[in-house]
Amino acid sequence: MNAARVLRHILPLAALAGACTASIASAEEVNIYTTREPGLIEPLLQVFTKETGIKVNTLFIKDGMPERVAAEGESSPADIMMAVDVGNIVDLLDAGVTQPIKSEALEAAIPANLRDPDGNWFALSMRARVLYVAKDLDIKSFTYEELADPKYKGKVCIRSGQHPYNTALFAAYLAKHGEAKTEEFLTALKANLARKAGGGDRDVARDILGQICDLGPANSYYVGLMRSGKGGPEQVEWGNAINVVLPTFDGGGTHVNISGAAIAKHAPNKDAAVKLLEFLVSDEGQELYAHANYEFPVKPGVAPDAIISALGPLTVDSLSLGDIAKHRKQASELVDKVGFDN
Repeated sequence: MNAARVLRHILPLAALAGACTASIASAEEVNIYTTREPGLIEPLLQVFTKETGIKVNTLFIKDGMPERVAAEGESSPADIMMAVDVGNIVDLLDAGVTQPIKSEALEAAIPANLRDPDGNWFALSMRARVLYVAKDLDIKSFTYEELADPKYKGKVCIRSGQHPYNTALFAAYLAKHGEAKTEEFLTALKANLARKAGGGDRDVARDILGQICDLGPANSYYVGLMRSGKGGPEQVEWGNAINVVLPTFDGGGTHVNISGAAIAKHAPNKDAAVKLLEFLVSDEGQELYAHANYEFPVKPGVAPDAIISALGPLTVDSLSLGDIAKHRKQASELVDKVGFDN
């Protein structure tokens, strides 16, 4: 790629992101396309730059990342593509805009079920699909299968079944139990709802406080956002009104979803990009991730933030995230078939 072509693509990145360097000759930089607000990981990137001297440029892309990178082709300035939800990560692979990499550091830090077996994508942090529970309920353990138990009729709150957080959970259920049992589960879970499926995960805690429902599945990191005060004083009340249980599948572990990353197919700064991913899964990087976003580290042995640690030990289900992603479409179709969101 000649300098003029690089310039045409790096400068728009700088204008949009406000963080790019004017120097494009140096190989010691990394360009990130991300569907997450860059501010969430900016503290980590600043530490990486301070320690390595490698400049990191970020560009927020709300929608259409695979299509954009594919359209840019060999001229794309993207080195790393970051996204939330395994489905969005796998979409990058399916679009043909990733490249496989081999890194002993990444493979040692990230369990096999949390990365692509061919090295096309890697989890960087986890959020568990936990259970928010009213404090007057004596529930110490729970299975996802129990959400369909008739004894909870009229007592469950949940966001849309078509939201990626729930679609991934239902896809995992499908991978474990098959289509017929998953349809039965979704039908029974819908019958247990205290209100129409909708809102957000934090609304589950709000509605438990308001005595609309008694329990519901939601993501773990929202507990940190609520109880820390980052969501405002009202959400502190929501977070303190609930107990949190880490459910498991029958005979399995707790379902998790991820934020993750892939190296772009035509990454102009591949070596520096790999260094950044390796930093993000180092002990230091994982600790920074955990405290910045209240997410679980993917690297075993690194402790989460104190608020999340207080939820109890996390035993991640062994089902491959890749297998979960394969069942997303079918899970979504079953959600519509049973009229879950109606």
